[in-house]
Amino acid sequence: MMKLRGLIIAIVALGGLTGFLYWSNKHKPAETTEASAELPPKILALNDADISKVVLKRKNGDTLALEKNTAGKWQIVSPAPFAADQSAVSSMLGTFSSLTSDRLVEEKATSLESYGLTSPSLEVDLTEKDLQGQKLLIGDDTITGNSVFAKLEGDPRVFTMPRYDKTSLDKTANDLRDKRLLTAEPDKISRLDLITSKQDIEFGRSKDNWQIVKPKPLRADGSQVDELVRKLTSARMDLSVPGIDPKKAASAFAAGTLVATARITAQSGTQELQIRKSKSDYYAKSSVIDGVYKVASDLGQGLGKNLDDFRNKKLFDLGFEDPDKIEMHSGGKSYFVTKGGEDWWSGNGKKLDEDTAQSFVDDVRDLAASKFVDAESATPSIDLSVISHGGKSVEHVVISRIGDSYFARRENEPAIYQLDAKTVNDLQAAADAMKPAAITPPAK
Repeated sequence: MMKLRGLIIAIVALGGLTGFLYWSNKHKPAETTEASAELPPKILALNDADISKVVLKRKNGDTLALEKNTAGKWQIVSPAPFAADQSAVSSMLGTFSSLTSDRLVEEKATSLESYGLTSPSLEVDLTEKDLQGQKLLIGDDTITGNSVFAKLEGDPRVFTMPRYDKTSLDKTANDLRDKRLLTAEPDKISRLDLITSKQDIEFGRSKDNWQIVKPKPLRADGSQVDELVRKLTSARMDLSVPGIDPKKAASAFAAGTLVATARITAQSGTQELQIRKSKSDYYAKSSVIDGVYKVASDLGQGLGKNLDDFRNKKLFDLGFEDPDKIEMHSGGKSYFVTKGGEDWWSGNGKKLDEDTAQSFVDDVRDLAASKFVDAESATPSIDLSVISHGGKSVEHVVISRIGDSYFARRENEPAIYQLDAKTVNDLQAAADAMKPAAITPPAK
């Protein structure tokens, strides 16, 4: 009897538990089901390629207007006509590709004043290419400060949207201006003139190789000339300090000391940039844009190099490639090194020890001037010839010695390269250290 009563109680308890679980599944809290079913609604979704005009209006009355020109490029038209930074404008307009709210505050707002939308802090008027318009109103910050209230004109809903989206849209003319002082593309420049109070240097480019043309034809260090081109084409007007008086900037420029005048020539024409220093500040005037602008000090300092800084100090144009053949005569000795496949071979057809041969080749490759000097009369002590690029390049250098100093001259070139004595001594030691490759005995 007792067992039967316990069984009945267990059955009743199980039935009650089952009923409770069924009821609880049918009566979940409303906010839980809604949270899983609803995502924050989008405020706006536009293709930035379809936008043809943007007007930003601030509560203080400032207005910024941009329009696409007939070439499809953005231009600032108000508060004054300026060329626009295309990537900066594109980044701003990218915000409209999917402008999503944090949450919907009111479905049908009857009063906008409490949200700061009666007199919004920022109004963004968009015109699309089919002349349809959208107007986004951005009001006060929320209590947390992470979001702002926003709505579309003509839409009764009020949203909150991330504050960083407002930051992406709240731009000034200085933010969106094309700040470049020279607009030519670096790889399109074929000529560069650098004029200072001490010298006038002209560089010419043929394909990818720079040469010094003026004051006389000289080999150029391509990396140094490329760095100069980079500095010039990346020069930007410094607008980080607000309220710089254009008249004061022009006055400082006029009274400043000339640092350099640079002219770059491309297929699109010639552009000029003049840099002057006033006290510790540098100012620039460009032929591309009206006005005088403060520029970063490293630009002015980068234009202060002299002719020798741009000259190629290497004796041989080998780069990182191995030569095909090296022939050296020194002190009655002759050395021949030829590349064959992956190996180095001597003049008598014997395979050379890889490490000692490569050391000699590297020392030839690294021969470079410590400085350039006037012509010296001396007896040649080393004669070097290097053949590379499948026989297309043949370079001949004669090294002479006066006391403990060494001087080198390339064939058909008037320049005299002064070499460090240690460099030449290391070269001779490496030549003497070359030895035949070890012979591996045949397997038994």
